[in-house]
Amino acid sequence: MDAEEIIARYDREIRQQPQEGPGAIVEHEPGVVRVLSADDDWTGITWTDLTGLDPAAVIAAQVRRFAGAGLPWEWKLYSHDRPADLPARLLAAGFEPGPPEALLVAEVAALPQVPELPPGVHLVPVTSPHEAELLVRVHDEVFGGDHSAIGRAVLARPDTVRAVVAMAGDRPICAGRIEFHPGTAFASIWGGGTSEDWRGRGVFRAVVAHRAAQAAAAGYPYLQVDASDDSRPILKRLGFVELATTTPFVHA
Repeated sequence: MDAEEIIARYDREIRQQPQEGPGAIVEHEPGVVRVLSADDDWTGITWTDLTGLDPAAVIAAQVRRFAGAGLPWEWKLYSHDRPADLPARLLAAGFEPGPPEALLVAEVAALPQVPELPPGVHLVPVTSPHEAELLVRVHDEVFGGDHSAIGRAVLARPDTVRAVVAMAGDRPICAGRIEFHPGTAFASIWGGGTSEDWRGRGVFRAVVAHRAAQAAAAGYPYLQVDASDDSRPILKRLGFVELATTTPFVHA
């Protein structure tokens, strides 16, 4: 895998041409790409390159734009965005950084695509409100907070978003989703958190394999994930390559 070529393609196809849910507005202007979503979908800056521009003026303009929209938002900053001192500039402008994650990409053909589940565990596709509630339940347990918006999004976008829940009997113990990005080379995977007492037993890897098989069936050559410190070592062992880090900056 040519890392520079892949990350340039990812920036061009995913970050500069974001595909969001119904009602989302994508705005392009010099140096940034913005997404303003309806309801509780993601809103923020997806791409940045302020080379040759006045960073302070661009930052101030984004703060005004999102304040006018009245939506919570984040500036999703990547380690290769420019200028190199943009993190410091965002901090000075009143932004607060969230936990950084690793941008990982794998060639789908090289990934395991047959889920190997522990005894007593089976996978359930999310196609109904009941199954969406199971997904939300395990996400809330593992990650904290309220993930009901994700359950709604999975049911609202069946053509481009699919989810699966790993069940131990009638208990959800892991859940994850895959998002297809039509017209690009990339599918992306999200979630995958596993109940604490089931970690280290292959459930997470099985849910990744299930989604890799979905990406292969849909014809996507690359699978992308924003990985936490917990999942990054597992994903790297499966064949993912780290291309960058990404940090969400939120304006207070």
